[in-house]
Amino acid sequence: MTTITNVSLVTVYVTDQDEAKQWYIDKLGFVEVSDITMGDNGFRWLTVAHPAHPELEVTLMVPGPPLDDNLADAIRRALANGTHGALGLRTENCQKAFEELTAKGVEFVQPPAERPYGTEAIIRDNSGNWLVLVEQKEYSATDFA
Repeated sequence: MTTITNVSLVTVYVTDQDEAKQWYIDKLGFVEVSDITMGDNGFRWLTVAHPAHPELEVTLMVPGPPLDDNLADAIRRALANGTHGALGLRTENCQKAFEELTAKGVEFVQPPAERPYGTEAIIRDNSGNWLVLVEQKEYSATDFA
């Protein structure tokens, strides 16, 4: 039996930590959990969380150390292309969330669309990450046939 209780931290790579922090707070309603600068190199540990789920922190990290240069460059290119995948966000009403977020200036790559697993829309954050917004429904493997 494992002693792991839950996922507590995920990383989203961003181009600017200050801008990303404001975007996740102002647009998505997340809250700041930590914002700490450490060591002589100025490493910044910045996390946000959904207020209803503080147990899962999202680290907003600029690509760089401890990543090697090749991987950091690849992530920066994906962000610049607007094609870097980041998070899946659940909603109870995808169409309503689409309308509310659009009114806040959130860019949608894809408006709400029906899928076998529910209604899905795709958001692009201000760093180029894709965030999938899903109003999930019950489904089985036969729904994909």
